Amino acid sequence: MVSKDTERNAETRVNSLLEITLLGTGTSQGIPVIGCPCPVCASLDQRDKRFRTAAFIQAGETGLAIDLGPDFRLQMLNNGISDVHAVLLTHEHNDHISGLDDIRPINFRYNRNIPIFGSERSLAEIRNRFLYAFDPEYMYPGKPHVTAMVINDDPFMFNDVLVTPIPVDHGDMPIYGYRIGDLAYITDAKIVPARSKALLQNLDTLILNALRIEPHIAHLNIEEAIEIVKELKPRRCFLTHISHDSGLHADIDKILPEGIRLGYDGLRIRIQ
Repeated sequence: MVSKDTERNAETRVNSLLEITLLGTGTSQGIPVIGCPCPVCASLDQRDKRFRTAAFIQAGETGLAIDLGPDFRLQMLNNGISDVHAVLLTHEHNDHISGLDDIRPINFRYNRNIPIFGSERSLAEIRNRFLYAFDPEYMYPGKPHVTAMVINDDPFMFNDVLVTPIPVDHGDMPIYGYRIGDLAYITDAKIVPARSKALLQNLDTLILNALRIEPHIAHLNIEEAIEIVKELKPRRCFLTHISHDSGLHADIDKILPEGIRLGYDGLRIRIQ
């Protein structure tokens, strides 16, 4: 457990040096979707071209990747990011973990293991899919060097950064969002329970998933996301995990309520 004094001191330090980059804002298929001729997939607007959902948080000297999807390599290159100190895993679906092997250049450049924080279930699944990365008997030097760090609902410290896990429900799957200082990042949620809403008060910036206009069994749609934002009252919110079924970025963004914008790949947000 982290003491209240430690929490307050960490939040004071981190808020003055806190920035998030949306590395990807698309769904598990990405946009454009292979073979799809819809107006969104055919759009020439760069904001309609979306890698799989992921983010990078710079908190002072500490760089935190949220998820390692299949586009991780290009996301890092496109955004000029070359260092990750730790990974915060939301859950174990393929579009959030399948880029783990591309962490290797960071291992090699900085000569260090990278901890991956996640639930016991998520880390068990990632160990199963990437056994070679976690097997101490597999000594090949070119493998990813990562350390599984099991978390629960309790806040934890990494370096001098306080990280608060935010439990949400992805359909019938419990997963995590994360709060650091006055920033919170939630993706793939369908339900944000009351106990988690209590952890999301007084935010400067909320990143929240909003799959499409029509309802979905495991994701918030745009209307549901807007209702959560109205309840939580962050200073501003950017929507992520966008499907091509949502419509064109330019069309949707201009009809959203004040203080809510549609996120896009490469968007960099400084927390005030």
